[in-house]
Amino acid sequence: MTKTVGPTAALAGIPAGIQAIGAWQGRRQLFVRFAAEAETATMYTGDALGGELKRLAARSTYHSVSIAGRDPLANADFLGAMLEKHEAPLPVMLDHDGQRPEALATLLPRLSMVQVVMDGSEPAVTVERAAESLRLAAGRKVAHALVLCPGEQATDSQLLRLVEQAHVASAETQVVVHPPVGVPLDRDRRWITLIERAVTTHADVRLALRIPGPTGMR
Repeated sequence: MTKTVGPTAALAGIPAGIQAIGAWQGRRQLFVRFAAEAETATMYTGDALGGELKRLAARSTYHSVSIAGRDPLANADFLGAMLEKHEAPLPVMLDHDGQRPEALATLLPRLSMVQVVMDGSEPAVTVERAAESLRLAAGRKVAHALVLCPGEQATDSQLLRLVEQAHVASAETQVVVHPPVGVPLDRDRRWITLIERAVTTHADVRLALRIPGPTGMR
C-alpha cells in the first residue's frame, strides 16, 4: 500500500534570528525560509516542518515564526496542509510581497500577522494586489502591516501613494517606513517631512532603521 506524503517544499533552512524589519522588528523568531533558485535547499514534508518547529520552539524562547523567503505563497498548499495538521507552537507571521491574495485567503485562519513589504517603485496593478492582501487580512481580523523599504530612487509621492492605498484597504494597517541603509538621518529632514505628510492620511505610520545582517534577518 502506497503511503501518501502530501505536498513538499524546498526550504533554505529554519534558522533562529532577529527580525530585521516591520511590525515585529527586533523580535527573536524562527524563520521558515523558502529557497530561491540559487540557494541550497532541503525538501520538507508538512509533517517534517511541523515537527521541526515544535522541536525548536521547545528548546529555546522565541516570539514567533516568520514565513518568508522567495515567494512563500507559491507554496500555499504546503503551508495550508502543514498548519492545518500541526498547530503552530508560536504566533505565525507571513512576510511577503502581497502578490497572491487568493492564496493568502486560505491561510489567514492560521496567521497572526500579515506583513506586506514594498519598495515604492511598484506599478499600479502590483499595488492593488498588495492592497487586496491587506483588505483580506483586515476582514479576517488578522493583524497586518505595510512595510516600506524604499531604494534611493523612490520618491516621496510614490511612498505616500502606498500609504494612501493601505489606508483605503484598512485603517488598521500598521505602516513602517525603513529609510535606505546609510542615509544620514541626522542631516536629512526628508524622512521627518515624509512622516508628517503620511500621518495626515493614516495615523499609524512610524519610522524605523533596519537592523542590518547578520544580526537582522528576514
